[in-house]
Parts: sequence; C-alpha cells; structure tokens
Amino acid sequence: MIKYSHIVKYSLLIILGFSLVANQPFVNSAYAITKQTKAKLLTEKGNEQLRLARPAEALDTFKETTKIYQQLKYDEGITGSLINQNLALQGLGLNSRACKILLPALKIDTDDICNTSLEQSDELIEKLLVKANNQQPLPATRLLALHNLGNVLRQLGKLNESEIIIEKVLLLSKQMPSANVSPVLLSLGETKRYTYKRLKDRNLQIEESIFQQQTGDKVQEKALEAIELYQKVIQDSHASLETRLHSQAYQLSLLLDLKSWLNNKSNSFIPSINIQANLDQKIQQSLDLILKNSNSYTQLSPSQFVYTKLNFANSLNQISNEKLNLLAQEYAVSALKVAQDIDNLRLESESLGILGKLQNESDKAQYYFEKALSKAQSIRAWDLAYQWQQKLGALYKKQNKHDKALQMYEAAIKNLQQVRDNLLSTNADLQYSFYETVDPMYRDYLRLLLSNPRNLNKVIKTVEQLQIAELENYLQCGRLELVDLNKIKGLDTNYTVIYIIDLGNTIEVITQYSNQSLYHHSINSKLVRDAVENLLNALQDQNFIDTEDSAILDYSQVIYNQIFAPVKQYLPSSGILVFNLDKSFQSIPMGLLHDGKDYLIKHYSITTALGSRIRDPKLLAQEQQKALIAGLTKASPSFNYPNAPQNLKDLPEINQELIDIKKHLKSSVTLLNENFTSKRFQQELNTSNFPIVHITTHGQFSSDPERTVLLAWDKPINIREFNGWLKAQQNLDPIELLVLSACQTAKGNKRSALGITGVAIQAGARSTVASLWLVDAKSTAMLVGEFYKGLDNGLTKAESLRQAQLTVLSHPQYSHPYYWSGLILVGSWL
Repeated sequence: MIKYSHIVKYSLLIILGFSLVANQPFVNSAYAITKQTKAKLLTEKGNEQLRLARPAEALDTFKETTKIYQQLKYDEGITGSLINQNLALQGLGLNSRACKILLPALKIDTDDICNTSLEQSDELIEKLLVKANNQQPLPATRLLALHNLGNVLRQLGKLNESEIIIEKVLLLSKQMPSANVSPVLLSLGETKRYTYKRLKDRNLQIEESIFQQQTGDKVQEKALEAIELYQKVIQDSHASLETRLHSQAYQLSLLLDLKSWLNNKSNSFIPSINIQANLDQKIQQSLDLILKNSNSYTQLSPSQFVYTKLNFANSLNQISNEKLNLLAQEYAVSALKVAQDIDNLRLESESLGILGKLQNESDKAQYYFEKALSKAQSIRAWDLAYQWQQKLGALYKKQNKHDKALQMYEAAIKNLQQVRDNLLSTNADLQYSFYETVDPMYRDYLRLLLSNPRNLNKVIKTVEQLQIAELENYLQCGRLELVDLNKIKGLDTNYTVIYIIDLGNTIEVITQYSNQSLYHHSINSKLVRDAVENLLNALQDQNFIDTEDSAILDYSQVIYNQIFAPVKQYLPSSGILVFNLDKSFQSIPMGLLHDGKDYLIKHYSITTALGSRIRDPKLLAQEQQKALIAGLTKASPSFNYPNAPQNLKDLPEINQELIDIKKHLKSSVTLLNENFTSKRFQQELNTSNFPIVHITTHGQFSSDPERTVLLAWDKPINIREFNGWLKAQQNLDPIELLVLSACQTAKGNKRSALGITGVAIQAGARSTVASLWLVDAKSTAMLVGEFYKGLDNGLTKAESLRQAQLTVLSHPQYSHPYYWSGLILVGSWL
C-alpha cells in the first residue's frame, strides 16, 4: 500500500490547525495586526506546499510562522505552528523530530515518550496526559497537538502509547460541542492496523500450533477492529471527502491483506467462524463504494489525488479480475499525469513504480521500473529506489541476466541500508514488514552471489548485514556499535568463523579461517532438515531429560556429518570456533554436535556471534571481578503475570549457586527474592560500576520481543524495559559479562534464541552466557561455579565455559546433554 505519511496523510489536520490559529483574536495594535496577517499568509503558503508534496519548503515556512507567534507571545499560535512543523517533519520521514517538537506545546518536559528504545507504562502515559490536559477548558489546539502526538508515535512504532493517547483524544473530542471525530476515528483505525501488521510479522516466525493460534487470533482481532473504525468514518455524514476516501483506501487494502494472510496460513491455524465468507462480502461492498465515488477524486488536492488513485490501483491489482486490473492501470496513468502536471518527481516515481507492478509483460514492467528508478535517484529518494531496484533485480534474474540482477540487488541492499540507517527507529512500516520484504530481498541476493565462488566475501558481508538488520529490527533501535574482528590489533588469531546460512532448499556453510582464507560447501537441506527439527523438538520438550542419549546422538551426528565434517580437515585440532547461525540453527548448542566419538565441545571453545562482528572483545581482568547478583529462589508475584512462562517452580538450589559464585569474585552485591525488584536493580546499576551482572531467575527468550522476559520479584521485565535497567550502567563502563542462568527459549519457536542475542546487545555486554532451556538447578550450580573458577584462574570466558561443561559431562549423574549443554556463550570469547 502506498504510504500517505509522506504528505497527505494528515492534511485534514493541517487545515484544521490553520483554521484554529487563524481565527484567534490578537492584541488590537497595528504591529500585531500586521504580524497576524503575515502569519496567516505564511500558514496558507505552508499548507499549499504540503498539498503539493513539498514538505521541506513547508517546514521552513512554518518555522517563520512560529517565530512570529513567539514574538507576539501568543500561545495558541505557537502551538498551531508547532503542529504544522510536526506534519512537515512527518512528510520528510523525520518522525523522531516530529514527535519532540510537539512536547513543548503539550507542556511535557521529558522526551522519553519519543524514545523508541524505551517503553512507557500505561500509568506513566496517563500522568503525561494529565499534564497535557491541565488547562480547562482544553484549547482546541492543545487537543490537536495531542492527536498529532498519537499519530507520530504510531510512525515511531510505539503503538501502545499511540492507542492510549488517541483514545483519550477521542474521549475529549466527544465532549466538545459540534466536534467532528472522524479524523480521530481514522487515526485510531490506523494504529490498530499497524498493530495488526506487527502481530502478523511476528506470527510468521512462530511454528508451534498453540502460539500460531494465539497470535493468529490477535491478528484477526486487530484487523477487524481497524475495519470497524474505518467503516464508522465512511458512514459519517460529517466526515470530509478526504477523510472518507482515506478510510475507503485503508479498509480495502486491509481487507485484501487479511484475506491473503488467512489463505496462506497453515492447517494448524483455525480462523474465526465465517470470517472468510464475511471478508468476501466486505471486499465487494468496499469495491462497489470505491467505483461509485470515482468521480469524487477530482475534488482532492493534486497530491491527495495521486496517492488515493495509486492506493486503489494497488488494491485492485490484488483481485483476479481483468476489468479491475484495467481500471487499476487507468488509475495509475491518471495519477502519473497529475504528478507530471505539478512537477513532483517523487509522485512520478511512485506512479511509474505502480504501473510496473501492474504489468503482466516483463518488458513493459522493466520499462516502468527503470523510469521509476531514474526519477527516484534524481531526488535521492532511496526509500523508493531500493524497491524499484529489487523489482528490476527479480526481472533480470528471470531473464537469466545474472550480472545485471546482481548489480540491482547490490544497489537495493545498499540503498535499503541507507534508509534503515536514517529511519529504522522512526519508521514503523519498515519494522513491521521485515520478514515480508527485507529478509526475502537479502536471501534472493545471497542465492545469486553464491552462484559464483569469487563472491564469498560479499556473501559473508551480506549475511552479517542481514543478521544485524534483523537484530536492529527486533530491538527497534538505531545502528549497533560492532567491530570487525579483522581490525582488532593484538587479538588471538587462533579462531575460525563458521557461517551456517539457511536458504530454504540449501544450507550454505562458509568457513573463514584466521588467515582470511575461505572454504564453502553447500548441502541439500533435505539431508539435514529432519535432524535439525527433531533435535530442536527434543531440546525444547519439557521431558528432554527422558530423551534417550542415543536419539540425541543420532540427530547431532547427522548435523555434524553434513555441516562440520567437510571442514574439519582444514581446522586445527583445537582452538576457538565462532559460529554465525541462521534461523533454526540459532537454538542448537553447537557444542552438542557429535562425530561418533566425541562432542564438539571436547576439542573447541565455542561462541556464537554475528560472524566477524562483535562488541570490541577484551579479557576480563582480575580486578574486574565485581558482580551484581540478582535472583529468585521462590515463587513471586511476577509468576502470575500473563506474559510469564508457565508452570514455574521454586529454585532453592540457587542458594548454593550463589555461594559457589562468590568464592571466585573480588566483591559482589546480591539482590535475592523480595530485594530483587526492577526498581532496586536499576538503583544498584545507577550507583556502582559492575563489570559482571549475574541474573539467576526464571525467564524466557523468544523471537517475539514482547515474549522475551526476565522475572524480577515484582513483575516480568521485557527486553525494552531491560534496556532501561542497564542504560545507566552503559554510561559508566560496559558490562563485560552478563550471565542469565535459569531462563529458557520459547517452546515451538525455532528462532527464539534471537532473544538471547537481543538481550545481550540491549545490555551492551561484551559477552553473555545464557541457557537455552530450563536447566537442572543442581547441575547448573556446579557448572556456573566451575565457570567462575575458570575466570578466577585467568581463563577466557569461552574456555572457562568449555572446562565447566566438560566437568559436568564427566560426572556420572550428569552426562546427559540436558545437564551440561544448555548454556551457550554469545559475543566475545575472551
């Protein structure tokens, strides 16, 4: 769907903002009247610039307006002009700045609500709303600013905050005489639609049937709520033409997307009763209404005309009907003509790109995509350019023009990277389409690169870019600060990086030796897929301890023989293995691989990292062995929260684990049970520098960040709140070692180990040791004690963990992999 966020999405609010400001009384002096007239004219000028899709010019104009109102000390005028600046900034995609510029108008003195790495509680949002609504009666411009704040928070991906604020605006608007609430209903529908997109993207990663059903139900629920809100706007006789047409466009697009999603779901998911039959009926009704109103488009401003036509064209193209497909092309052609008439190259590029999508013949599609790309490049619109380059790459690939296809995919990746660098943490559309658009593009490029062995270095670089992009998307953060191992001076070079890349039909393995030489082999995924799935099912089964050793060995030997054996002859007999793991492989401890005689951990120290990119590795010095230790030995209030893992038990053995740890530390602070609250934990981090943070509590890692939680005494802490815990610590010195020893990965989620890497990155830790499953408390106490003993003796973290695991493995009672292989090291091995 074409995004309105670039200009016209909120144009009705601009008009309302203008009327509110323009109609306010001023001081009756000649000076004030002159200034007032100038401000009105500037507002009209800026409004027209936005209508013509020129947000940069509009921003400069609205800045002038703001200065005039500041000179007049006229609060309502200042608020109105700040709102208009906000809209221009949204048009430029500068959503973070757009959010912050509203805060003074709302009397909000902290910009935390605009920070995408922090999550505000419902209580905190309510406090901010009270502060913003402290004037009675509430000025209309203040309400409009609050409405706009809810809108821009949606663009920032802060959907919970957006929904709470817009619902409050709706409530307040209904209390105002003669209020037109249709723009607010439209905004609330948009936030619901974005929530639908977020849930749908996460649902793509979940394979276990129970969670498929749970998340699938939520996807449907949010979609239907949004559709209902759009329908209310469409039926509202007081709604403006623009508002109704926008609602029609969003509703049809969402109906078609929901139908497509339901059709592609697996048999494990059961849709709501009669939902698909109702969808067909609603789609037909929506189509009839759009066709009925087709003559109304000429009443729109030029830019709105273009976007509305393109959105409807895009939707019509998803329906298998020749007449509708022809109508879609007519809409796109008329949109292109208007874009050319107003000389707007961005709108021209979008129109040409849609025309390319509408073509059945590749030659015509290629012509339109090339023209669209040329227009986008001429104005440095990289967010459009990468889309058309991806389309051209796919076309060239079908035409067996591999060199051209590679060039286009490479350019698309480069431009996407530039867009993500600038907009990742401020662009919800990119966040919620990662697994639908971004991930497939990288993997198509990788398949092309691997057709030529001279491209292996490019393959490695692209894999690392993809995994960093996935993590940044998971964390909803900006750029991660990681360093290339090859650029670190004085680093022990006795390490080998092994990349395991899952491309569907094949598993690609690239081994990078410390001398930078490369070895590549490709495996038919059928030879290893069953073993990977069976091993994962066994590891994630709550009765893993009862699984026969022989069954585990069978699966791990198959993986070893296919993945590792082909490179074994080129490796030293011992040393450090740095694994870069993809998809399902992320949840398998590589030390568990077996050659028929020994486990891999017998010969190598092992860590998992983003290939050759990790946080700057440093050896943990003796004087740095100062730790903050936190844990729960018994049931707490947090066990009863809905997002806490199920069937949790007391962990009394933790007491022994803590005793063993403290033997090998220089100093420590311990927060146990009632003392381990989220607030107290953060206070400790704020007041002291702890190179080691050791948390022994129930928790869960998941590819869904909202299901990645650690249990404090008072409540579960999700990954975004966890960032708040450790923010102050990062301002002191980085955490050298983070240990999470009683957590588990989410069952039925083959990419749940992504949560471990996410927590490690969010904590800013150089190294993280975490458990893949709910490990046995007694054996883990022994293992963790041995691990700290190794550190105390000067061993690296990777070697300390290896020696500790071998100690537990050699114990007759704990030789089963359940006891010793669950802890993995992520990040630096030093």
